[in-house]
Amino acid sequence: MSETHELFHSIQQLARQLTKSLNSSLQPFNIYHSEWTVLYVLKNKGPLTQREIAEYLAIEAPPVTRTIKKLVEKSYVMQVKGSDKRSNHVVLTDLALKEFPKWEQAVIQANELLIQKLPDTSYEQLKFIVTSWSDSLTFREE
Repeated sequence: MSETHELFHSIQQLARQLTKSLNSSLQPFNIYHSEWTVLYVLKNKGPLTQREIAEYLAIEAPPVTRTIKKLVEKSYVMQVKGSDKRSNHVVLTDLALKEFPKWEQAVIQANELLIQKLPDTSYEQLKFIVTSWSDSLTFREE
């Protein structure tokens, strides 16, 4: 097995473990990682179209559509007609805004527990590597 293959396999395994940890932390709130990512983006970026959410999260449209449908059913988001009437904007509801701090605290606590397992000297290096690598892979429309 090539070193590159091993690296990417390890990254994929780490991503699964991080998702599993986050799902566990959000379970008391009946929210999953996929839902949290949409809620988090909407809280930080404001109302977005489904397409904008999919592009920002680098996820295909069908899973985003399914996640938004679940969030609508849970009364955490609603779809509002855009000014051009051709697209809907996804907006956080008052309920979601009220509950968001609880969800965010659960995520922060989970992240803190996970980061404790990383040597102090590695944190800044890892943050730099992940951020710069991710930025270099992000497609930007020009």
